[in-house]
Amino acid sequence: MSLANAIKREALSLGFDAVGISRVAGSNQPSTLSPQPKSSLPPYPATPLPRLLFSRLTEWLSLGYYGTMAWMTRDPSRRSDPQLVLSGCRSMISVGMNYYTDNRANEQPGMGRIARYAWGKDYHTVMSQRLSQLEAKIAALAPGVGTRTYVDTGPIMEKAWAQQAGLGWIGKHSNLVSAESGSWLLLGEILTTLDLEPDEPATDLCGSCTLCIQACPTGAIVEPYVVDARRCISYLTIELRGGREVISDELAAHMGNRIFGCDDCLDVCPFNLRSDATSEPAFAPSLLTLAPSLKTLAQISEESFAATFKESPLKRAKRSGLLRNVSIARENLTKQTGNLLS
Repeated sequence: MSLANAIKREALSLGFDAVGISRVAGSNQPSTLSPQPKSSLPPYPATPLPRLLFSRLTEWLSLGYYGTMAWMTRDPSRRSDPQLVLSGCRSMISVGMNYYTDNRANEQPGMGRIARYAWGKDYHTVMSQRLSQLEAKIAALAPGVGTRTYVDTGPIMEKAWAQQAGLGWIGKHSNLVSAESGSWLLLGEILTTLDLEPDEPATDLCGSCTLCIQACPTGAIVEPYVVDARRCISYLTIELRGGREVISDELAAHMGNRIFGCDDCLDVCPFNLRSDATSEPAFAPSLLTLAPSLKTLAQISEESFAATFKESPLKRAKRSGLLRNVSIARENLTKQTGNLLS
């Protein structure tokens, strides 16, 4: 068995649902990323991936689509090239975990809506622990190897590398889509100095479908494969800091009852019809995340927030952000019903 196959077997044994490898060394591999409609960009097939990612990232930043996420503007070269993150990096091992469950959120009046990925425990913790285990197994298989792991927290454009590793393709909503798991894959990666046999990159199967673009409540998908974060409900409810005044009345009205994230562009993807429910208990929803009472959350104390969401992704929004989002959801419910039912 090759070293690459041995590492993949170990990854699957640790509970990852998908694993693939892309080659980083030399930066000469062709890219098969989803086509970008702007003709000013270089043709994808002829462009080495790090250089292409740098081009796309700097153009996206120049348009201001990052909003208040200033950390994305720091050192685009490093964010685009794994060799600037881990010296001597030659390969990237991309992993994915399916977080889809068969549960349905309670959409009765007075309930908020939480994005599906946040129904269970924080995936950063779940996946980081397993990536550390995989990192140790790699060290045992190849003593002296250099590695570095990330789960959505490092300077890695992980969706692009996951596509290069064959886990799926970047859809028109800018999220990864897997032919097996649909849009419900959480991603992580290990950078390594090992020169591993790469997998075939995934092919974009979106075709002429534009359901995700049509479904976006705020028009944040400004063109296929391009998202203006400033209009995205996930950004507004999670990353954007400040009180009610930082969200315009127009955007607030389109937020509906969403208090943490938004799944609308994912829910309509035809490839999600093929998704099987995860067997990972950490992603099982709680009664609170399936039926978050707006009235109850509006009264949550700092102590209760810290205890309730200690192991949840919702802590990312902080209590102040959650209270602001809940307030907007109650505003929208009042406008819809004429009564404060929330």
